[in-house]
Amino acid sequence: MAFEIVRTHAGEQSILDRQTGEVMHPVGRSESDSLYVVPSRLAERLTTSSHEQGAPLVLLDVGLGAASNAGAAIRVAEALPEPTRKLSIVSIDHSLEPLALALAPEHAAAFGLTGAVGEAARRLLQRPDEVVHTGRVSWSLRREDLAAALAALPADSVDIVFWDVYSPRSLPAFWREPSFRALRRVCRSGATVHTYSGALGVRAAMLLGGFAVGLGPSSGGKQRHTTIAAGCLQDLARPLGREWLARLVASRQSLPDGLSDQDLARITSLPQFATTTGNAV
Repeated sequence: MAFEIVRTHAGEQSILDRQTGEVMHPVGRSESDSLYVVPSRLAERLTTSSHEQGAPLVLLDVGLGAASNAGAAIRVAEALPEPTRKLSIVSIDHSLEPLALALAPEHAAAFGLTGAVGEAARRLLQRPDEVVHTGRVSWSLRREDLAAALAALPADSVDIVFWDVYSPRSLPAFWREPSFRALRRVCRSGATVHTYSGALGVRAAMLLGGFAVGLGPSSGGKQRHTTIAAGCLQDLARPLGREWLARLVASRQSLPDGLSDQDLARITSLPQFATTTGNAV
């Protein structure tokens, strides 16, 4: 098998990809709530009365893995009082092996794959080409390359994105401008993107891809803050500012892909850097 169960520093079970050496959710399963579900205001957005004609809230789950993030979202949706907006989860991943490993009877509880979430995950595993329905959630899977999956999605169709793929070291193409530009196409007005990375190069690529970019919560690891991006600057509580821009300028030559003068000029001219306010992390 390409994957195996390991124990994290937090003492929780996780999954190691032997090929890349990456461990899924190395800080622990609480990452799903603290870095994705809570910052995305999922519960609030599911209970808002401003949605159009009962249309579902669409969550794009990039990097299904062991379904930690999707499972956390399902638990929130199913626990809300009536009436609530429906939730549509679209997961993207090229492999179901991590999910199958997590669903093994001896591991399922440790990965939170019990009850309604566990049943939904089993159905998705057994029939990955079908849409799985719970009481308030529809869950579908795209087992294909990220670029192909994004290209197949309708424009302006996604409300929340959990971008939880392997690090830029293992999958550099996923963290570059073309991927984020393709993601920007499918994000509708008010959409937000949440990822664990706070790297300068990642944030620069998001800016070049058409997003406004700001600070997310602390990851609990060495990195001080994660990242939240949005189509509209006003949807960010803590946008990056000119102090962060100065850090980018000073470090541009050390970025893995560098940063051209033209790209730096594009970033510098963005509206979020028009004032001296903002965050520097």
